[in-house]
Amino acid sequence: MTSHTPSAAKEPTRDKDGFWLRIIYITSAVVCAAILFLILGPRPEGTSGKLDVSTLPAVNCTLNSITGVLLLVGWALILKKRIAAHRAVMLSAFGSSSAFLVSYVIYHWFKEGPTLYAGDHRGVYLFILLSHIVLAAIILPMALISLYRGFNMQVDKHRAIAKITLPLWLYVSATGVAVYVMLHA
Repeated sequence: MTSHTPSAAKEPTRDKDGFWLRIIYITSAVVCAAILFLILGPRPEGTSGKLDVSTLPAVNCTLNSITGVLLLVGWALILKKRIAAHRAVMLSAFGSSSAFLVSYVIYHWFKEGPTLYAGDHRGVYLFILLSHIVLAAIILPMALISLYRGFNMQVDKHRAIAKITLPLWLYVSATGVAVYVMLHA
């Protein structure tokens, strides 16, 4: 005779969650390492300037703005209990963030050199830039976990992480726009 305890019934879900959480953490670490290498690592000869990427900072700013708006719309939709619309908008926000990441990688691979801040508020700029970079690295696994929890209708777990993910993701989007404005305005 076997006993069916509540914890035994949840074991397959826990195993599945563990697998996907490991995938999320590994993917996030690989993406962050690749971006770090792109920014700090050596470039192959002849890569710099081979492709005109001068418009990509404006594209990236636009994608950050779109992401921020979509996050706010998604938040408003979930407050109204419009789950299907919330899901679609949040997937769109993740899509625009992903498009930003691709554009960002292309820009940093082909750009001529660093864009230096020339304004009068270097301390403010550096604070915004550094907090943006650190939180952008943190937000990647948080956003993926939020999406995973939402799609698997793990509502309590989704809500718990989304309460942290949303403001951080909004901050990353807004500071991405701020960095662009401070460098290019």
